[in-house]
Order: sequence, then structure tokens, then C-alpha cells
Amino acid sequence: MARWEPGARDRLVLAAVDLFTEQGYDETTVAQIAERAGVTKSTFFRYFPDKRELLVAGQETLSTLLAEGIAAAPADASPLEAVAAGLARASDEMGPMNRDIGPRLRAAVAASAELQGRDALKSVGLAVAMTDALVARGVRAATAHLAAEMGLLAFKQGYSRWVEGPRDDDAGLAPHALAALEDLRAATASLG
Repeated sequence: MARWEPGARDRLVLAAVDLFTEQGYDETTVAQIAERAGVTKSTFFRYFPDKRELLVAGQETLSTLLAEGIAAAPADASPLEAVAAGLARASDEMGPMNRDIGPRLRAAVAASAELQGRDALKSVGLAVAMTDALVARGVRAATAHLAAEMGLLAFKQGYSRWVEGPRDDDAGLAPHALAALEDLRAATASLG
């Protein structure tokens, strides 16, 4: 069994998502995940404290990227323009593995109440990261929270469009997330 091959973390995530989809979250063990990924159980625990944490793999990185993009937006950017900068920064880091895992991850989450809860907590964490970054720019808290929630919804909608779109679309996630944000911005005008 390979112990220190590169890519062990990604292989563990892929193995877990596949097993969660095939046999259910509750029926999947850490040992099965490690075996499918071609690593030992101790290697699994170097990357994750338990199997629940596999779903939020990369959340901290994603939160950081969103916040960095917001912080780097021009000083005169509106809150939604800053959110767009955050979405672009985070989206640029999403690669083929992120795209390929989408449908399997969605199926695994849909089949498990526990994973649905973890996914909801992940969403809250991303929104908090964006809200905090906007507040640090001097945006009023209520406005920052609303812009962050719109950014989160745009990210989710953009990700869905990207994952479900044609495979010859090499544009990446960013155009889809930014288009979703524009759709949401336009929709707010109809709220009155």
C-alpha cells in the first residue's frame, strides 16, 4: 500500500465521495476510504480527524481565497464588486478535480442528513469569511452580510452551472460565478 505518494489528500477525498455515493455515508468506514485511496489508515488521520471532515476539505482554503480577493479589490469597489473579486480569486483556484467531483459530492450529500448538516455549516463559514472581509473594508455589517450571502449563492449557482455544463468549456468556474452574481444583482432590482 502506498504511504507517501503525492496526492494522497485528493485521493482520499475522491475515494470517500465515491464510497459515500456507492454505499452510503453511514456504511462507509475510514478503513474502506483509506484502502480505496491506496493509503494506510494512519495516513488518512494525518489529513482528516474523521470521515465527516472530508466534506469540508478545502473550506479553509476557499474561505481564505474569497477573503483575499475581497481585500484586494480596489478601494472604491462597491460591496458586490469586492465580492466579485473574491469569487474570481477563489474560482481561479478551482480545477478539473473540483469540477469532476461535483455531481458525486451532490449525490452523497443528498443521501445523508449528516452530510447535509456539514454542507450547511460549510456554507455558513464561507459567508462569514466574506462578511468579515467586507466589514474589514469598512462596509456596514448589514450590507456586508447581504453581499456575502449573495456571493455565496452566486458561488453555488456558478459551481452548479460549471459542473453541469459542457466538458469542452475551458473557461473555468469564474465566468459562471460572476454571471450568477450579475443575475442576482439584477434580481434585487425587482425586489422593490
